[in-house]
Amino acid sequence: MIKTLTVKTSSREEFVDITDEVERAVRDREIKNGVCYLYVPHTTAGITINEGADPSVKKDIINALKKIAPYAAGYLHMEGNADSHIKTTIVGSSAIVFIENGTLVLGQWQSIFFCEFDGPRTRKVYLKIIKEE
Repeated sequence: MIKTLTVKTSSREEFVDITDEVERAVRDREIKNGVCYLYVPHTTAGITINEGADPSVKKDIINALKKIAPYAAGYLHMEGNADSHIKTTIVGSSAIVFIENGTLVLGQWQSIFFCEFDGPRTRKVYLKIIKEE
């Protein structure tokens, strides 16, 4: 069964911490050990796992991506969001997190972030939680 999370963003580029929602979905499934697959079905938004303790890390990543793919840099794509597509390609659209003893296996400082590059919008994140046999 696929679980859908809804994420509402409030700016054009933004990282939204969805770790708590993913943990809640794992608890609701009552799976002791397994794998949680996360997938973002959008071409201008992605997902990443990185430090969640210091909010400046999110800002640094967004600023670095802006330098790599600046807005309105003469792209051929006519919708005005080519930079968003490029940033999504760099960050990626999926992540995998192991589940052990009913909790996500994340490093001490790690959080799961939905990455908005063409907002504000209402977006989806699909979770597939698989129980270990």
